Amino acid sequence: MSTLKKFWPIKMYGIFREVAGELKGQNFFWISYTKMAKEQVKKETKKSALNEVITREYTIHLHKHLHGTTFKKRAPKAVKVIRDFAKKTMGTDDVRLDPSLNKEVWKGGVKGVAYRIRVRLARKRNDDENAKQKLFTYVTPVTVASFKGLQTEVVEDN
Repeated sequence: MSTLKKFWPIKMYGIFREVAGELKGQNFFWISYTKMAKEQVKKETKKSALNEVITREYTIHLHKHLHGTTFKKRAPKAVKVIRDFAKKTMGTDDVRLDPSLNKEVWKGGVKGVAYRIRVRLARKRNDDENAKQKLFTYVTPVTVASFKGLQTEVVEDN
């Protein structure tokens, strides 16, 4: 195991948090790197969790994504944020939005988008023969009285 030390000026690399001190009256810090031999460990292959069909309910905080957005672009951006959220959380590139979700987002007009929205994300099997991916995500709105105390829930399909 060998240790290397390098010095960089703080002004140039101010993103590092560990500051060692000053060097000859100038602001410098050091970072130590440790080189170790890579261990050859074979991991057991597990069944991917992305292959299962599941339905969950999420609350999306739209206000933090739309802050600073031009008024005339808020509702279209909210739809894109919901689509990106579904793509990221469910791990599918094919995301389909329910028309009632679109009405829920646009209900306040182009610039009056709600601060939060509760959605149900359902990962489903794609039955098309020519489909590129075997799974898709279907997004529908969920009506709630208040967003207080809500957490992500797994919905049981009957």
